[in-house]
Amino acid sequence: MSDANDLLQHPGAIAREARRRLAPNSYVTVARKDARTYEEQGWSAEAYRQRTVRMSRPKNDEIAFRDRVWATFARLQFSTMSIGDEISIEVDRQSSAQFSVLAADDETVLAIKCVSSKDVRSSQLRPEIQALTDARNGVLRTLRRRFPERKAKVVLATKNIDLLANARAALENAEIIHLDEESISYFLLLGEHLGKAARFQLLGNLFAGQRIQSLDSEVHALRGKMGGVTYYSFAIEPDRLLKIAYVLHRNRANSDLMPTYQRLIRRSRLQDVSRFVDAGGFFPNSIILNLETGRAPRFDPVTKAVDGPVMGVLHLPQTYRSAYVIDGQHRLYGYANSERAVSELIPVLAFVNLPRAHQIRLFMQINENQQAVPKNLRNTLNADLLWDSDDLRERSKALKLRIAQHLGESKSSPLYGRVILGENTRTPIRCLTIEAISNGLTRGNFIGSFNKSSIKESGSFYSGTNDATFELLVPFVESCLRHFRDKLTAQWTLGGGEGGFVFINPGVESVLRVSSDIVDHLKSIGKVDPLRDTTEEVFRHSSIYLDAVIEYLQSRGVEQAAEYRRMYGSGGTTRYWRRLQVAVQSRYPEFNPPGLSEFLEDEEKAFNTESFKMIRDIETFFNEDIKRKLQAKFGEYNWFTEGVPRKVRLSSMALAAEKNADLPPDQQVDHWNCLHIIDYHTIVTQSQDRWQELFAEQYTLPGEGNSRLSWKSRSSWMTELNRIRNENFHTYTVKPTEYEFLVKVAGWLLREQDEGGH
Repeated sequence: MSDANDLLQHPGAIAREARRRLAPNSYVTVARKDARTYEEQGWSAEAYRQRTVRMSRPKNDEIAFRDRVWATFARLQFSTMSIGDEISIEVDRQSSAQFSVLAADDETVLAIKCVSSKDVRSSQLRPEIQALTDARNGVLRTLRRRFPERKAKVVLATKNIDLLANARAALENAEIIHLDEESISYFLLLGEHLGKAARFQLLGNLFAGQRIQSLDSEVHALRGKMGGVTYYSFAIEPDRLLKIAYVLHRNRANSDLMPTYQRLIRRSRLQDVSRFVDAGGFFPNSIILNLETGRAPRFDPVTKAVDGPVMGVLHLPQTYRSAYVIDGQHRLYGYANSERAVSELIPVLAFVNLPRAHQIRLFMQINENQQAVPKNLRNTLNADLLWDSDDLRERSKALKLRIAQHLGESKSSPLYGRVILGENTRTPIRCLTIEAISNGLTRGNFIGSFNKSSIKESGSFYSGTNDATFELLVPFVESCLRHFRDKLTAQWTLGGGEGGFVFINPGVESVLRVSSDIVDHLKSIGKVDPLRDTTEEVFRHSSIYLDAVIEYLQSRGVEQAAEYRRMYGSGGTTRYWRRLQVAVQSRYPEFNPPGLSEFLEDEEKAFNTESFKMIRDIETFFNEDIKRKLQAKFGEYNWFTEGVPRKVRLSSMALAAEKNADLPPDQQVDHWNCLHIIDYHTIVTQSQDRWQELFAEQYTLPGEGNSRLSWKSRSSWMTELNRIRNENFHTYTVKPTEYEFLVKVAGWLLREQDEGGH
């Protein structure tokens, strides 16, 4: 390191620089005469001054990631940060190493090297890791000399790089910390939520198992047993506990500690706790911990008891990340920024060396009667909790959940970053749930069905154990999903945004189910055996059937896409899946999965029932809307005579008289309620002036308002509606094209009514 000029230490300056680094654009102020040169390099003028121009340019991926890493450690409130794009750190008298970021505080100093890729790729990163390994010892000496009495670490931060096993092993052997983009995002978010307190979580991650100097480890405690498990009850200052505590947040940053189970700390709740603490408030309920010591902790009893609790002195572990918080993270971290963290005592109930599965059960039991564990988090927990269950039903459930989780977490998966995991928020792209993917695997025949202790029906990929089935099935599922991604690029880009209907929960569930159907078909005709053939061979045979599905999805228009987006719930996803089966059968008639024929018969009935309901709803709309418009034009008493053509008036009055002839007085019908669709069409088109004044705006189909169609042609959809109604009223056989027409008209016209467009 050169000198102190390489470092930024003023808190305000660090905060301003963090904001700049998190901005998506780079900014520069140049002389007006140089603006053209900068524009040729991709810069855009934002503000002109008398002699200068402020210009901006989107950051490239490498710069954006480096700046994000810098801002992360700034938000974690490291008090010393490097200046500029990189910093040179001496290795020995003859050489130095270049790092992207340097961050230091009173306890720690970190030298961070950033490596990023525009697209996701797998790599060994041999040159980069070898260079860091060679420089590590010299760099650490320099850092300790420049920042005495602090723990020093070399860190490799990566983005879009799936580090292969050898690379991870090399980093571990060299004691170099690896943080990927998920970890950086996690600590950035944690820093924004916790501020300085988030550093305790970071220190636990970086220095797990290392001794904390000068930490008083003794507490007066009560030792007892609960449900056959030993526990210790004691009170301790938050300041001491924070140093050894760690929260197993369900996040990729903690993937090496799986299974994890905690929800991310909520900033608003933490602020409420902090204000409560600073105002003199306290929490009488205990924080629940698991002390991971490897063996029973030292406990010096001061009382004797044959049966029952024993008082004594408990010696807590003096290492980072040795006390896992099962319950009470907000209460503990609420003290982190308070002066009372040194003087207050908080109650603690600590277990020792509980297996992780036991911790998860305890966490879920505690939260069952408090704030509910979100369903998505519950699914991720069960993937770990039930993996080795004695109940085969639970074990298969865990397998499906684990596969779903893997598809969202693994960089090799086409669904990487698109599955809502743990406490991640939903976005237009990250819109898939673990449950939907698991449903696709469950309702398909990939794995099979089970009784508690036996196999009811073995699935096409079931290999006897969860691990073996996982290794066999995941590559095939990834290949199928990748095939859909590559062939449906427009849908892939939309995700769950407006117009997206494939890469959403019903779509992905249905794609998985039809993929399973295809494998079953190929297996039944002797083309493949998933337990014998390679994944590549099974997928090669399956892909031609999948192409039929892809072509069908590509042919869906805007209205049809909107219909598919509404196919939620078990009934909706069943319809979605069956339509994909029909698409395959249309190309390959021998493809006839169980239940498809029966479904189509039932679907035809439901199809017609829905169609006639839409017709009735549209007729009701005409009845109310046209009457309202005529009354507004001609008044409450003259609207029928002046607004309705004579021929229509006479026919409706004659029909009313015929119906009323055999009806009692209290059931008589009004002549206005005896009109047909063709009568409404006659009313709205009786003259061009009447059409333009009262009906053109609302009764012209979307997209036809600026067309060259005549004014009468713009209402021709009403004639088509009348034809469908008359031709099918008795035969009960609405055609698919007619159904799609009805969906289009009803969706447009009745939505206008709901939104007040009349």
